[in-house]
Order: sequence, then structure tokens, then C-alpha cells
Amino acid sequence: MNSILYFGSSNSYSTANHRAKAIERLGYKVVICDPDPIRLKRSGFPFAHAFHYHTGYNFMQGALKKWLRNIVLQAGPQDLVWVNGGELFGPECIRILKELGCPVVLYNNDDPTGGRDGNRFNSLKKAFPYYDLCAVLREQNIQEYKNSGSKAVVRVYMSYDEIIHQPFDDESAIPEKYRSDIAFIGTWMRHEKRDEFLLKLLQKGLNVSIWGDHWQKSPHWEKLKPAYRGKALGGRDYVAAMQGSKICIGMLSKGNRDLHTRRSVEVPFAGGLLCAERTKEHMEMYKEGVEAVFWDDAEECAQQCLDLLSNDERRAGIRAAGMAKVRALKVGNENICKIILDTALKGRQS
Repeated sequence: MNSILYFGSSNSYSTANHRAKAIERLGYKVVICDPDPIRLKRSGFPFAHAFHYHTGYNFMQGALKKWLRNIVLQAGPQDLVWVNGGELFGPECIRILKELGCPVVLYNNDDPTGGRDGNRFNSLKKAFPYYDLCAVLREQNIQEYKNSGSKAVVRVYMSYDEIIHQPFDDESAIPEKYRSDIAFIGTWMRHEKRDEFLLKLLQKGLNVSIWGDHWQKSPHWEKLKPAYRGKALGGRDYVAAMQGSKICIGMLSKGNRDLHTRRSVEVPFAGGLLCAERTKEHMEMYKEGVEAVFWDDAEECAQQCLDLLSNDERRAGIRAAGMAKVRALKVGNENICKIILDTALKGRQS
């Protein structure tokens, strides 16, 4: 059995952990090494988290190198090293991992070469040349990674998880607290104007439910508060909220240059109806009005929602067609991880 040393979160709700489990389902032995305890330890004093974030984790490198050195000394032979995210690891960290004599792969679903997050990815970008393969999720990233020294880049799509996001077989099992007319599941972001968008839907008289973190920071919180249903969801609660809604709103991060997001595939896979911003990639993925519904602004979104809420049969048809299409796209974690692993291990497997 091929063995993979996997650096990423071990939290069962994290997508990093979901990918590790998907790799196991592909037949690999996976050892998860979670760097979060080091991040948390170094961020344990006031303002430390912000300091390390805005200095690109440069001042964590000594502790990380010591930690990695111990792992490498004890690891034994490996077929591949998978670094999920990688924002903590600078060039010296990857050099240490390279001592294992196997491919070192980076998977990062953010946009490190975009400008949204300031200096956050400084250490990561310096390490690009030392990875054998970098997996990216945006077309622009391909050339930008190469310009920063990446040896090889593969572009993949966002992915759902075949196990975690499986819909409820019996919809009556979905708790009432996760049922809604219109659901938005996501974090409030200062510069993305998600709050203004959802407020416009509420002002149109639509019954919107919001789950996610940091919404209390919105300047529109008092008006949004009646629609707020709770913090970020994970596991079966997350699936219940997607499947239990009549319509699921999908928003992008403009700062991350998104043309599709994980919600774009998780919602249809889990049995929800995707109602998302009209983009080139969304329109390539789904037939508009048949497998998903799209909009250009809050006005059009509101009208789409009103039309859908008045037509149960149309909603059921789009929901079923979307579920079928996302499976046909083959963008589950197992599919995406296999593409990355096959590319990285090409020529090494007998």
C-alpha cells in the first residue's frame, strides 16, 4: 500500500481532513500531521494571530522547521507528501520534506497570488519552486504560480465529499430547525457586501435564513439579525441546511477571484437547489434554468427566488437535474485527489 504523509487539519469538519479521508478511500495509507497546534501556540498572546497572518508566518519558521525535522526523522519511506494549504511553510520547510525523496505536492484552495489577503501567503509563495506539483483552483493561478517558480501546476475544480455531503435518504429526517425557504450558509466578509445583498432580499419580503460566522460585525446586523439562524455549520447539520432549504444562495469571493466555489458543487450534491451568481464557470458546469439558477445582481436573484418559490414542480426538477449533473462532472474529493496523485506519481508507480 502506498504511504502518504499529509499535512493539514485533523478537525473532522475541515475540508483538509475530508480530502485526507478521500485519499484513504483511494487505497493509500495516510498519516495526518496537523500543524494547527503550532499555529495556536504561537498565536496565544494578544494580537499574535494578526501579527503572524500579516507577516506571512515568517516568525513561525523556526518552530515549524524543528517540528518537521522530527517528523521526517521518524516517518520512514513515503511515496508522497501532501501539503494542504501550506501558508505556514516557507522554503526551508519544504526542503526538509524533500529529504524524504518523494514528490511533495501543494493543494491550496485559496488565491495566494491574488491580492485579497495582503502578506498572508508570503512564506508560501517563496516555497513554490520547491514543490514538485502545485494544484490550483483558478485559471489565473496557473501562470502566476509558474511566474513565481512553480515547476508544475495542475488546475482542478472545487470538490464536494462523497461521504460527508451525502444527502439524507429520508428527507423527513431533516430537523425542522434546518428547513428554510432561502438559505445562505457562509461567513460575513467586510469587503464582499454579502450583508447588503441579503438585506435587499429581505427588503423584498423574502424569507432568508443565514448561517455563518462574524455576521454580528456587519453594519447591517440589526436588520439582518431576525434572519440569522446560527454559526457556521458542519457535518450532517450542514447537509441538512442545504437539503432542507427550498433555495440555496451561492455567493463568490471577488477578492479571491472566484468563478465557482465549494458551495457550487456541495449544494447540488447534497440535494439543494443552487441559486448562484452567473459566471463563465457556473454556466459551463450547469445548464441555466435546468440544473441550477443564476443571477447578476440582488434584483435578479430576488425575482428568481420569487419565481422558484411559487413553483414546487420546477424546483423539484432543477434540484434533481442538478444532483445528476454534479455527479456527472466527477468533482468529488476522490475524483480530484486522484487527478492530483496520478499527476504527481506519474512514472513512479510500477
